[in-house]
Amino acid sequence: MNLITHDNDFYAWTQEQAHLLRTGQFHQIDFDYIAEEIEDMGRSQKRELENRLEVLIMHLLKWRFQPNLRSRNWQLTIKEQRLRLEKIISENPSLKTFLADSLDKTYQLVTISAERETGFSSFPENCPYSLTEILTPEFLPSEGR
Repeated sequence: MNLITHDNDFYAWTQEQAHLLRTGQFHQIDFDYIAEEIEDMGRSQKRELENRLEVLIMHLLKWRFQPNLRSRNWQLTIKEQRLRLEKIISENPSLKTFLADSLDKTYQLVTISAERETGFSSFPENCPYSLTEILTPEFLPSEGR
């Protein structure tokens, strides 16, 4: 008989652990690894939030600093990322604080990516947009802001 572990068949392991929890077979449950997986799920939500914020700020910078290249595609990307951020925050309200706390570090990463993508190297040192502006559906930066 092959023992199902998280290493040899993760999906089967998750199903087995869920069954053991539901049926009260606690003595067979891999509590330590379940705890690790739960923590990983929380971290993945934070990473998703950061990724969405990065894409959004990147497109806001491109909108501001490359006005001649503005497109409907950029506008739709900005709208999509705002909606996805809103969805993540509504499903995980505690992450809203994390979003505000991570803005500066996220912006630093964004400027590196933006410089690589645009060739423009004079982005503001600090994020020129407040979190409120970033998340406001109608906000699009002007060339001066």
